[in-house]
Amino acid sequence: MALMRTLWNFVVGVKDALVLLFMLLFFGLLWAALSFRTPAITVPNDTALVLNMDGVLVDQATPRTAAEVLSSTPTIPQVQVRDVVRAIEAAKDDGSVKLIMLDLDRFLGGGQANLQAVSAALKSFRASGKPVVSYATAYTDDSYYLAAQASEAWLNPLGGVIITGPGGTGLYFKDLLDRLKVDVEVFRVGTYKSFVEPFTRAAASPEAKAADQALADSLWGSYVADVAAARKGVDVRAAVNGWQAGVAAAGGDQAKAALNARLIDRIGDSTAVVASLRKQVGEGDTPDDPLSFNGISMADYLRARSPGGSGDAVGVLYVSGDIVDGEADAGSAGGDTIANLVTEALANDSIRALVVRIDSPGGSVTASEKIRSALMQARARDIPVVASFGPVAASGGYWIATAANRIYAAPTTITGSIGVFGIIPTFNRTLKSAGIGTDGIATTPYSGQPDILGGINEPTKALIQGSISDTYRRFVGLVAAARKLPAAEVEKIAEGRVWSGRDALDRKLVDGFGGLDAAIRDAAKAAKLGDNPRVVTLEAKPGTLEALLNRFGDSPPPPAADAFARLAMISRLRATAQIADALTMAQGASIQARCLACAAHAPPRPANAARAGALLTLLQR
Repeated sequence: MALMRTLWNFVVGVKDALVLLFMLLFFGLLWAALSFRTPAITVPNDTALVLNMDGVLVDQATPRTAAEVLSSTPTIPQVQVRDVVRAIEAAKDDGSVKLIMLDLDRFLGGGQANLQAVSAALKSFRASGKPVVSYATAYTDDSYYLAAQASEAWLNPLGGVIITGPGGTGLYFKDLLDRLKVDVEVFRVGTYKSFVEPFTRAAASPEAKAADQALADSLWGSYVADVAAARKGVDVRAAVNGWQAGVAAAGGDQAKAALNARLIDRIGDSTAVVASLRKQVGEGDTPDDPLSFNGISMADYLRARSPGGSGDAVGVLYVSGDIVDGEADAGSAGGDTIANLVTEALANDSIRALVVRIDSPGGSVTASEKIRSALMQARARDIPVVASFGPVAASGGYWIATAANRIYAAPTTITGSIGVFGIIPTFNRTLKSAGIGTDGIATTPYSGQPDILGGINEPTKALIQGSISDTYRRFVGLVAAARKLPAAEVEKIAEGRVWSGRDALDRKLVDGFGGLDAAIRDAAKAAKLGDNPRVVTLEAKPGTLEALLNRFGDSPPPPAADAFARLAMISRLRATAQIADALTMAQGASIQARCLACAAHAPPRPANAARAGALLTLLQR
């Protein structure tokens, strides 16, 4: 007995010691992280600004969760457009920066509107007389769009340039739902409201397909024109159509075929690129390293050139990702979160104008209205509100934009989708097939409704459809009032139809072309703040734990790969995003203003891809 007591005391002692050790380690790391101070950074003379475009180009990065940081689960790195553009603009007039090194080896895309913003900044940088050098193992559509702005575009000898153009395959679940005996009750208004079709059809309707094809053709036309303007004499359309013959003429060497087509300037691996850079900017601190040169990363450069200042400012809000009810982290648009940010801005006397940057396919109608209502409070106080559209500003995103005095978009922005829907899955037949019956009592026709187990009755269906129709009328009314158009004219361009920014301008849904900088200038002018106003980003402050976790390093970048592997990776990300969209639609708000057709042309959203990836992992177990 004494031996057992001794062993037990020993086990308890070891356990207590391990717990104490763990707590000391945890709090030691916590103290070290919170007390850490980034040392002052000096920008070297005659340096290269290195833009590592690893991952996805986004308007607002999604913070990494504790599970992602502490587990080995890889996440998609994110680069914020505002950071890239700000770094390029600062470097243009910086005597210490001699050139830009654009590393596109692990770039996964970013939506044409965001690419146009970065491309315009690179064009301005080159106009100052400074060169831009790009490199990738393989270029695909989005990476080549940026590389076209380079004064010297390098390609790995084993790589290629594979441009596919807009298009792709969508997922349709009707046959699967029929097999599972799941009924989907759909309530909608609008001929072209295609986002419910994945649940009601096995393929796209002719109307939805025609609208999607028109959008893809518009985006492709803009892409071809932009590349031709950047690389004089290069016809991307002809290069794509004749690519097979061009590769055959080059003996199967895709890099040589790209050079022959004048899509690139030089062929060489990363060592050759660095050797060329060393001749221009020097060897850097480690001359013995063949991949070292005199350069500074974008993150370090932004810290070294971080603007200060005080006084009156333009506040910039971000509506990024799915619009959801309640609170949400950055990368998703929580109705309460963004409305609270607007309220805080109104309480700050230095915020004299607001710009709302929208990159969202929509989502909850109630959350969209909550954000719009908060922005209208700013308008009521004579604070100018200007909307800036990113790659996607559709449906609920456009609902929010009706609060703006003016709307700016890119020619390739995907917008419109003015319509609403409701979708409720019911499992009565599923349960019956499993031998499970349903029964109950009711005191009114609406007791227990909508009943996802026993089915939705006709009075409830009529009530929901009436609510959907009323919400659609409100949406059309908001657009008509905001854009000063007759309701009948809005009806013709509404019904959920998706438009490119160019088509939207023709239909008076936007006021002009321009990026975030144009919207800021417009807001500053309206508030009489001058040509170079102070800009304040209005975002929810990360919590202590979130800030701590994100100090433990970035997510590892995706591996460099050949062009076909890169295309397959991008395709997988878009497929998982489609699954996430379907889950959100089935589980989200009962009345939604969402554009599912936008997903085929938008960059992969890390938050959606992660959510769908988690589900797929669970199903595989």
